[in-house]
Amino acid sequence: STQSTGHSLFSIIQMMRVRMQPRASCFVNNLYARRPSYFTGCLLRRGSSQAASQQNNIPPLIQNKIGANLHMKKNHPLFLIKSLIHSYFSRISSSGSTPNLVSPLPQFSICDDLSPKVSVKQNFDDLLIPQSHESRLSQHSYFFDQDSLLRTHTSAHQSDLLRRGEKAFLVTGDVYRRDTVDATHYPIFHQMEGVRTLALPLVDEKHKDAQEVERQLTVALEKELKSVLEGLMEEMFGKTQVRWVDAYFPFTLPSWEMEIFFQGSWLEVLGCGLVQVPIMSASGRGSERGWAFGLGLERLAMIKFDIPDIRLFWSEDPRFLTQFTLPPSSSPFPSPQDIAKLGKFKAYSKFPVCKKDLSFWVSSSSAFHENDFFELVREEGGDLVENVELIDTFSQPSKSRKSFCYRIHYRSMDRNLTNDEINQIQSNVRDKVASKLNLELR
Repeated sequence: STQSTGHSLFSIIQMMRVRMQPRASCFVNNLYARRPSYFTGCLLRRGSSQAASQQNNIPPLIQNKIGANLHMKKNHPLFLIKSLIHSYFSRISSSGSTPNLVSPLPQFSICDDLSPKVSVKQNFDDLLIPQSHESRLSQHSYFFDQDSLLRTHTSAHQSDLLRRGEKAFLVTGDVYRRDTVDATHYPIFHQMEGVRTLALPLVDEKHKDAQEVERQLTVALEKELKSVLEGLMEEMFGKTQVRWVDAYFPFTLPSWEMEIFFQGSWLEVLGCGLVQVPIMSASGRGSERGWAFGLGLERLAMIKFDIPDIRLFWSEDPRFLTQFTLPPSSSPFPSPQDIAKLGKFKAYSKFPVCKKDLSFWVSSSSAFHENDFFELVREEGGDLVENVELIDTFSQPSKSRKSFCYRIHYRSMDRNLTNDEINQIQSNVRDKVASKLNLELR
């Protein structure tokens, strides 16, 4: 058999291009990059008082996977991608061979095991994310209580590490977001953030303009950042076409997204920018400047190894894991050559999909958010749920309500599903839509 999920890599790439893709990094096309549009009504209804009444909304599916740390499991594709990046930064910090460096890069501190439980201050306030931003809502994030949550990005540790005096660091960890259900999205995924800082040059007020010195440093840091990241993409994928797109993120200014030309299309792979000066100042580093980037390990692994479904990263099937087993080595990092020898993922099974439709009414006064529905489906179906797609809507103005019809795709990656078990799951979903979401079924 040639496919485990029925998705070709090309179809996955198309999904990555078309959807909002919050999985690329803590920067790229995520909650922090896009401005409120579809959710404006929700923001107006709930406003900044949402945090004050926040309750624990972490379901068992998520609780049971906290601390899994897939990025620390040897012979796992996420570990290999992480190690490849660590190896690259270790080498360029030692050699200084990267073009356009403002000054030699320091060795990057490695932070792999920071707790995913963070404060609202760490996750939002320290990063200048507005109080009214949708990412602070329970529809998008997993909260323990009004003051703490599961980090939605590894940037949550940036200010703490800056206060600690770190000059350069790489933070890798699991991050958590409520989101859509498909082959490229999962409520837990893994990110890496990189930060590099350096001191502003001393200015002789008689001969130099301080603003001009800072402008020159900003230009130089941009060149350095882009040069470093272009080198990383070459390390990851070989010679590849790269382009830079101007972007907006609350915590960097200016900001960019990097896209690579892959299988005939431009694909976003990371976001980056110069750390906002107020963040540096609040961290006690006002006389320094720096750059930061963020990327998603799953995104890069899916591209590099042709892994067609994000659920596979959680598989314990030896047929998956043995494909990423490297020979023993004394080196702390697997070599790029050894990783390249692994080749592409070879699908080991193909099982049929089972599709079930579900329709319900939503009144105009309802606070319904589709992430609440996605979360409910995940709770009942777990990793048997491959995709949830909205296939039809229509309005009934006379009753001030709108109908939504979703199609749920059930498919196991390692066995056939029975009609009885899927019918039971679908029945449970219908019951919960009515009882938990207070929606009228059709």
